[in-house]
This record gives sequence, structure tokens and C-alpha cells, in this order.
Amino acid sequence: MKYISLLGATGSIGTNVLAVVRKYPQHYTVVGMSAGRNVQLFAEQVLEFQPEIVSIFDDSLVATLAGLLPHSYRNRIVTGVEGNKLVAAHAKADMTVSAIVGAAGLLPTLAAIEAGKDIGLANKETLVMAGKFVMDRVKRKGVRLFPIDSEHSAIFQALEAGNRGDLKKIILTASGGPFRGNSPDQLRGVTREQALAHPNWNMGRKVSIDSATLMNKGLEVIEAKWLFDVEHQAIEVVVHPQSIVHSLVEFVDGSVIAQMGIPDMMIPISYALSYPRRLGLDLHPLQLSECANLEFVEPDYASFPALKLAFEAVSSGGVAPAVLNAANEIAVEAFLNSEIQFPDIAGTVARTMDIVQEGNEDNLEDILQADKNARREALSLIA
Repeated sequence: MKYISLLGATGSIGTNVLAVVRKYPQHYTVVGMSAGRNVQLFAEQVLEFQPEIVSIFDDSLVATLAGLLPHSYRNRIVTGVEGNKLVAAHAKADMTVSAIVGAAGLLPTLAAIEAGKDIGLANKETLVMAGKFVMDRVKRKGVRLFPIDSEHSAIFQALEAGNRGDLKKIILTASGGPFRGNSPDQLRGVTREQALAHPNWNMGRKVSIDSATLMNKGLEVIEAKWLFDVEHQAIEVVVHPQSIVHSLVEFVDGSVIAQMGIPDMMIPISYALSYPRRLGLDLHPLQLSECANLEFVEPDYASFPALKLAFEAVSSGGVAPAVLNAANEIAVEAFLNSEIQFPDIAGTVARTMDIVQEGNEDNLEDILQADKNARREALSLIA
């Protein structure tokens, strides 16, 4: 039996994690769960999975949650950042699945690492903001970090086909989002509803917008650098609209190994939970005869400059990736609130990166301060 603490239970990843647990109760038990503000769904999840500790991020919702749960939970509800950290580091957990969206996932994930928990990582911002700092602690504590993003899981699986020292290049695939082929002028008129309509994946609002701008792929480039200990020059991005090849690796002998499958997050999630085993999921199988036209093209950096900004951030190092991430979170929220236009997301990030540059990537306080400064500057630019 593997005991799991789940951060971000009500999101897209969290609900899929619980679907795997529901299918295999003989293998998994959830001992801790956290959520943001979707209190009704969270209460239903808690009633089903009966964790020992629960956290709701918004402390104004504690009373509402308590009213939806049995009296026995009254002293087991925690809240805020500290609540997430308590769930992440719960003594009984063997693995903590970090599925909180955004920078809010960093401190709880670090708390889980310090407590000696293996990590199922779906929160890419943890490594984007503080990759060196986090991976140093992963090594020091001797814990294992399993990627849950479909692309990084694909790389993780493909790397098992060869010796890590023989790796030449990582190739991340991107769907291209809903605006593939659009010109910069066309993108200026994009609406929130259009940007949220991803053609292949069912994701939350923030990740859907990041996918539409290709910032999501940029964040994945930075995450891949730290996850797989490679230089950013050894990471390539190609647009693959069908989302069947989830990513590839190239070895020094010219062999290219791809991981393929239908676009369903239960596959990478179950592999992270069950590694090195694989679990039957009863999903619709991939039919190669229906996949005759698999396309791979270069990204359009003119229409989607966010991807280029991510490469610039990882090349600059220091706190630049943390600034990139923070400014992007502010800009995406502003777009969702109809305060800026779609191309202004990348524009806000670029201007913020020019302003906020000071800080040491080995110092957590510097990273958090850079995150704070970037948010302030991005808000100012938008205003």
C-alpha cells in the first residue's frame, strides 16, 4: 500500500490522481488532501477518500468546509500556505503529489522534500522558479522525483531505452494550442473563450492560457533542464498538433525514442504513482491506423514570443525564470479579467524581465523576493 498526500485535489490533475486511486484502492490510500476554493467538490472528495488531514487555501471557507464534513474533521482542517505544507509533509505519506497551479506550489513541495517524501510533480513552477535550489535538496534528502506532466513523463520513459550518458537531445512536443498558424495581428483579437478552448487537452484556466501562448512549453523547457540535468541548448521544441507523440529523446548514435499514447493524463499520473510497474487503465487504445498524418513543425516565435522569453530566462539563469513565471501569472490573470489583450501577456512578461533582475538562484529568500517584485512590476505595467 502506498500512502499519498495530494496537493490541489480539485484541479484537473488532482481529480485524475483520485481517479487512479479510486480504480486501485488496493494499492493507494490518500492520507492528506488540499484544495484552493472549490469547497463543494473538495468536501465530496474528502467524504469519499477519508484523508487524515485536509487543507483549504482560503481561510474564509474553513467554516463552510467544516459544515459539509463530519464532526470528526473539525480539528483536522488546516488552511493557507502552512496548511498546504502540513498536508505535503504528513507523517504517514510515502509520496506527495504536487498538483497546485503556479508559484503557490513551491513551498509545500519543498516541505514534502524536507520531510523525506517522494514527489509526484505536476507543479512545473516549482522547478521553473527554484530548479537548482529544489534539485539540490532532492539529492541531499535522497528522495525520488517523478514527473507527471505528459511531456516530462514521456522523456522519463524514453530515457529508459538507453544510458543517460549517451543522451544527445530532448525534444519536447507542443500541440500549438488553439491559435496555431495565426499571425500576430490575428492574435490581437483573441477572446478569453477562444483561448480557453484547447483542441486536445482538458485543463484548468491558467494552464489553458499558457498553452495558447506557448508559455506552458517554455516553462516545460526550464523544468526539463532541472529534471533531467541537461543544458538548455540540448532541449528542442517542436509543434505536434495531434498530441500523440508526447515527447522524444535522441541518443548520440542517432536513435530517437518517442513515447506515444492518447492524450489522457491518467497515463502519466498512474506511471508516476506505480513506477516501475504499469497499471491497466481501460482507456481507449491508440489506433495507429487512425494516426496516419503526424505533423512536426518549428514553433512560430513571432506569433508566440513567450516561448522565446522562456529560453532567454533559462539562458540568463539566476532569478530570471522566477521573474518570468511571476509576471506571466499576473498577465494571464489580467487577460482572463479582460484587462489586457492576448499579445500583451508576453509583452508584460518581457518588460518585467527587463526591470527585475537581481537575485541569487541558490537563495530561497532571493527567489521569493524576485517573485514578489516581478508581480508588483507586472501589476504596475498593466495598470
